[in-house]
Parts: sequence; C-alpha cells; structure tokens
Amino acid sequence: MENKLMLMIPGPTPVPEQVLLALAKHPMGHRSGEFSKIMAEVTENLKWLHQTQSDVLTLTVSGTGAMEAAIINFVNTGDRVLVGCNGKFGDRWAKLAQAFGLDVVKVSAEWGQPLDPEAFRAHLEADTDKKIKAVIITHSETSTGVLNDLETINRYVKAHGEALIIVDAVTSLGAVNVPVDDWGLDVVASGSQKGYMIPPGLGFISVSAKAWQAYENAKIPRFYLDLGPYKKNAAKNTTPFTPPVNLIIALQTALNMMKAEGLEGIFSRHQRLMTATREAAKALGLGLFAPEGYGSPAITAVAPTGLDAEQIRSVMKKRYDIALAGGQDHLKGQIFRIGHLGFVCDRDILAAIASLEASLRELGYEGFTPGAGVAAAARVFAQ
Repeated sequence: MENKLMLMIPGPTPVPEQVLLALAKHPMGHRSGEFSKIMAEVTENLKWLHQTQSDVLTLTVSGTGAMEAAIINFVNTGDRVLVGCNGKFGDRWAKLAQAFGLDVVKVSAEWGQPLDPEAFRAHLEADTDKKIKAVIITHSETSTGVLNDLETINRYVKAHGEALIIVDAVTSLGAVNVPVDDWGLDVVASGSQKGYMIPPGLGFISVSAKAWQAYENAKIPRFYLDLGPYKKNAAKNTTPFTPPVNLIIALQTALNMMKAEGLEGIFSRHQRLMTATREAAKALGLGLFAPEGYGSPAITAVAPTGLDAEQIRSVMKKRYDIALAGGQDHLKGQIFRIGHLGFVCDRDILAAIASLEASLRELGYEGFTPGAGVAAAARVFAQ
C-alpha cells in the first residue's frame, strides 16, 4: 500500500498533519506586517523552548549550517578549541573547526561510549594561560545514540572562565531538557527536521551575552552566516535575507503544539519512548550500543549480534514500510538506529517493535520469545 511510510529515523522526523497544512498555505511577503507578527511569535516561542531570554536566531540552513555559524562568529583562526569526539557529529565539529584554521584539541571516546567530563576538566584546569577559547560538544550523538553529560562538562567550562561552550543540540533540543540560561550555555545550534517536527530547511542558534562579546573580536570572514545582521533584524521581527516563509509558518504551528504539551510533557514523553525501546531491544536479545544511563531520548542504537543490521533494515522497509537508520562509517551493518524524536507516540513504538519482531523471525533469528519485545515496551507504557 502506498503512502504508509513510517519514519523511525533521527531526521527528518514525522510531521503532524496540522503542520503540513500550515506548510501548504499560500506564501506571503516576507517584508509584510503579517509575516512580522508571525516572526515575533516564533521568536518568542523559540526562546521558550530554549529556556532563554537571550537571542535565538533563525537561519535558512541545515543543522550543519548552524554549526558552521557557531564557529565563524565567535572564534578566530589559530584559536585553541577543545572538541568532544565520540561519533560522526563530534568528528564533524573537529573537521569544521580545522577547516577554519582553528587549533583543535580532540577529547575523544570510542564510538558508543560517552565523553568523559574529567578529560575536559584536566585540559581546562591545565590551561593556566587561558589559550582555550571554546569547548565544542555534541549533546545527543546521533550516530551512536549516546547522550553526553553536557551539564557536567559545561560546569568545568564555566570554572575555566574564559572559554565559550558551543553545543550541537540538533537532536536534543525539543527532546531533552537543555536549560540554556540556567546552565549558562553560550552558543546552541539545532535544526528544524528533528524535535521541531517540521521539514528540513531551518537552523536555529541561541547566543549568550558572553558569546556576543566574543563576536566583536571574531575576524573569520563571513557574510550570509554573519549573525550580527540576524540579531538586528530579529529585533524588528524580520530577517536579513529571504527566509523560507512557509517553513516559518509551519514552525509557528509546531511550536504552538509543543507549548500545548509543555516542556515537562515533551521531555517525559521522549524519556518514556527511549526507555520502552531499550527495554524491548533487551527483551529481544539484541545488544544496545549506548551504555545504561547514557542513552539518547532521541534515538536508540541497536547492535544485533550475529545479524546484519542492514538486512533488518531492508526487511523493515520492504515488508512493513518502516524506515530505520543504519550505522554510519565503520558501523555500517553493525547497528541500526530507531528514531523516537519529535512527533512520535507510544503507539509508534509498539508498531515498530512488533514489526521488528516479525522481521527478525523472517531472517531466521530465534533468540527471543515471540511477543517479548512488545510486552517489554507495553510494561513501560503501563507505568
């Protein structure tokens, strides 16, 4: 049957019908008073989601574009930065920083393991000359399903006094508590196709007062991603360049849906979905790639011993029209990833787990009792 695709990947994520309907409206002039009112509401609601009174700017980019903006606006060529690398997107930060000539010091962990906050503390406490200008972290490492301990790492950054904290929250914003002001996070980047529940095309970046001070001394050439004009235009409820008008109208609807659910409701739902998915995987005898206590509420990475993860994904897609994400780089074929981010509910997890059980049986895997995965997930939902 056509048009029954079920996205269970970390992005793009499912889009609610009322958001799709908002997206389908006729475009309006981006310099009109009507659009300015929408921008004002969207900006205010973005601050609510980020839990900040500081600037939250909207860019027409992917999450990687927001990451690049986070580099070029706040540091200089030759500056020393600590970059947390324990997956593909931590590695991407390092490549981005190196592309702009930064002095990159990697703080690494094996893919599937969390970053060690004490390693950051050691570097920061040894930096008596205050040469480290920024610490760059991926909060939810999408490639491995690991949630890094941003709160503790940030506490060590704050003790350093000089360095900025720059965060990739692309799959944590809208799924995990990221209290920007309470933690004093300086620069936080995210993307529309994740927890925001709209299609790809928008990037978001929150900027603290301390980061704006660094901006004044940042000299890396920039134009389209120069955040200064975005700040000035945001104060007037407009944008420096032509935005994707309909995406912002869709964002208006999605943010109102999120406000209706409430921050605690959003965070507890994602935690519940993660817990149910992990318990189901264990009940099926499948390995979990992220250790207990460090699983991401956005996505669960499963390492099926003795099975080709790509074969599982293939059966899930062909037989049940459910899209799971595969392993990246050296993990291809070794893991598959179940997204439970954004517009996902308990029913979606039960459907995905039931289909996974059937797919495993079709592939000849008998290391579980039929129904065990669904039962484990249902127990979580019944609590």
